[in-house]
Amino acid sequence: MLYYILRAPANPMKQDTQKSMTWLDGVAITLSTLCLVHCLALPLLVIGLPLLAQFADTHLHYQLLLVVVPLSTIAFGTGFRRHRNPRILVVGGLGLSLLIFGATVAHSQLGLFADRLFTILGSLLLAAAHWKNSRESVRCLPA
Repeated sequence: MLYYILRAPANPMKQDTQKSMTWLDGVAITLSTLCLVHCLALPLLVIGLPLLAQFADTHLHYQLLLVVVPLSTIAFGTGFRRHRNPRILVVGGLGLSLLIFGATVAHSQLGLFADRLFTILGSLLLAAAHWKNSRESVRCLPA
């Protein structure tokens, strides 16, 4: 029994916080990657499968933004409280801005190419920022 008590972490909250930070950033990275795959693969699917034309009226980016924006905001806010690195916030904010611009203005006014371009660039920046946010947050946890 004493063995397990001595082996227990000194700060059990550290593990919970570390897991939640890693989980939030992991989910955000996964969503950014799914968005990237969607933008790159959808044109190929549409060319190969004309039956998907019935779904062309819906725009998946709006639905993705409803999940990505709040999740990213929470993950970056929580991470920034730990690591205090404003560069991560800037890159993440730029990625979110490009995603939002691509899904709204570029989609409706600039055409499909601009929509894809802004969305892909935003997804890459957002995924990189979440990866860095996760690493910096874990590194800054108290020992």
